[in-house]
This record gives sequence, structure tokens and C-alpha cells, in this order.
Amino acid sequence: MSKKKVIITGGSRGIGAECVRAFSALGDEVVFIYKNSDIRAAELCRETGARAVKADLSAPDSAKNAVAEAMALLGGADVLVNNAGIAHVGLFNDITKEAYNHIMDTNLSSAVFCSQAVLDDMIHKKRGRIINVSSMWGEVGASCEVVYSASKAALIGFTKALAKELGPSGITVNCVSPGVIDTEMNASLTQDALTSLAQETPLCRIGKAKEVADTIVYLASDSAAFITGQVLGVNGGMVV
Repeated sequence: MSKKKVIITGGSRGIGAECVRAFSALGDEVVFIYKNSDIRAAELCRETGARAVKADLSAPDSAKNAVAEAMALLGGADVLVNNAGIAHVGLFNDITKEAYNHIMDTNLSSAVFCSQAVLDDMIHKKRGRIINVSSMWGEVGASCEVVYSASKAALIGFTKALAKELGPSGITVNCVSPGVIDTEMNASLTQDALTSLAQETPLCRIGKAKEVADTIVYLASDSAAFITGQVLGVNGGMVV
């Protein structure tokens, strides 16, 4: 696969924005989907030459329509990066039905319906890459992030099952599982908490969003053509 047509969800900030930069730097055509950050999205488009689609991916029809719009801009899709996600910290007993639905719809359902939206094109071409962004908490669980952990664990199961189903069509499906990364999602953590997490990490530091993006770019490359159904941790050794 030479120059690729790439769709990235949750693309205006953090790991998603670094993915936009990384793929664009390779000369790939990129469309990213975002929900709220209009100013940042416009700045990222000017910086990289990527194009943007605004949508709420937590609703199935909206997710499918947004991906269809992105594919129309690109003329298809070679790579889908399902990065859209939200965090939630709080006691499990305090989780409301509305909060539960919002977390699961954003972190899991968006990936399901965005993936469905690219499949006709990828299956027709007999090639494609779907890369899901989970979390180390989806592998080991986190206290006070129970529903978040559950949504990310489900994304891992989704990855493995879909990889088996789509393998005969030449489509790989993989998952990146970041550890503690320096993004706005972790901005609510105190400096003491970040220091403690860094000390718990064998590499003794917090990860960078670019390091996750570079891993995603690798999984989309020809070098990863025989890798599918895998969960690749980018966590500094915190989960082994």
C-alpha cells in the first residue's frame, strides 16, 4: 500500500491529532472526524492539509453518515483509526444509566458503526486496515473507572473477533492499548498522581501521544501486513 486514504475518529486533539500529523507527514490523504473542537480542527487542517468532518459518533446513524462523508472526500478508505473516546472517573455505584450509555456509545459503539461504514469499500478492494485505540485499563481494569475499563475491554474483544471475520477479505484489524499518555484526557490528574504513575512505569515516565500515533502508523503500513487480531501495548512496561 503506497499513499493511503485514512480516516481518523476523535482527530482534533491528543492521540488523534498526532495520528493526523503522522499520516499527513507521509503524504497520505487524511480526513479526521471530531465532535466539538472547531478551532483546533481548523488549525490542524491548516497545519497538515487534512480535511475534517464534524459529527457525534455516539449515535449510529451519525457515525455512519460521518464516515460516508469522509469516504466521499477521499474516494474510499484504506485505513480507519477508531480513536474517539471519553474518560470517566467516579465510583461505580454512582454511575447513572445516562453516563453508562454515553461512555459505551462513544468508546465502543462508535468503533462498531464506523467500522461497518468502511467495510463495503475495503471488502470490494480486498484490503484495508482497521486500528482501534483501547487502553491498558481495558486489559487489567482500573478502580473508579469501571465502565471506562469495560468499554475498552469490549473494544479488545471486538478487535479480535472482527480480525477473524475479515481476514479472508485481506483486511487486518488490530488494537493499540496506550498506558498513561500526556493528553488532555489525563489533564485532570494532579502532578502528584502523574508522578506516582510515572514511578510505577518501568520506563519511569509518562508516554507521549506521538509514540502512540507512530505505533498506529506502523500497524497501517505494509510492514504490518501479517499482523491481525493483536493488542499492542504502548505503556512503558506498566502492563506486561
